[in-house]
Amino acid sequence: MPYRFIASDLDGTLLDQHHAVTPLTASTLQCLEQRGVRFALATGRHYLDVRGIRQALGVRAYLITSNGARVHDPDDALIYRRNIDAELVRVISQPEFADGAIVNFYLDNEWLISEPCQELLDMHKDSGTAYRVCDLARHDGAGVGKVLYIAPHEHLLDVERRLRERFGDRLYITFSLEHCLEVMAAGVSKGHALELVLEQLGIPADACLAFGDGQNDIELLRAAGHPRMMGNAHPRLSDMLPQARRIGSHAESGVALHLRELFTL
Repeated sequence: MPYRFIASDLDGTLLDQHHAVTPLTASTLQCLEQRGVRFALATGRHYLDVRGIRQALGVRAYLITSNGARVHDPDDALIYRRNIDAELVRVISQPEFADGAIVNFYLDNEWLISEPCQELLDMHKDSGTAYRVCDLARHDGAGVGKVLYIAPHEHLLDVERRLRERFGDRLYITFSLEHCLEVMAAGVSKGHALELVLEQLGIPADACLAFGDGQNDIELLRAAGHPRMMGNAHPRLSDMLPQARRIGSHAESGVALHLRELFTL
């Protein structure tokens, strides 16, 4: 069966080491779109940020954002939304879990943060998306699709353990990077979102390629008939998906090079 759909993570996968779109990646995806291939960008990033990345790529992609808590179609219509229960958001933003970390809330059209972080602004400068500093411990918790904790990895491992002990059946908890612990409602994942998009389009999983590098890409890769793991992928991804084919690094436009070989561009 020919490949009809491509789903890709962004940071560490489709984007280079500077979190940017390379000309080779953009031209490759544009060529494939002309052949009728459809796309989804699947990421932990905020929807408002990913719209700018899609524009830089120059393709009409679905947007799976906040690790699957939001899905928008190529015309920006919202086709799926799942928030964390407001009561849970209020609890996990208290000092018991939040102390020692920079905490972020992702809402539909806003990104809130507990304290300024220049590294995050630098990472999002191309799209122009910016946060608003807010006392998150006093937020009512409504409308939050994702809670993100940023801290050293060892500290976040302890936060992860405590969250799983208290709320493991009510939350989806994953690492996107060593210093980024991401929390969504149970049942949310990039993989579940990809399944929704493929079902809407009537495309079977066997016709879908997926690319990823991080622990939050496990479900995405499992949902696709043809999973591809980056050369720079997290070791835990290799352990959990030993069958996934390994390709080049994101720093060398590995996704674009693999696609050009696969489609003989």
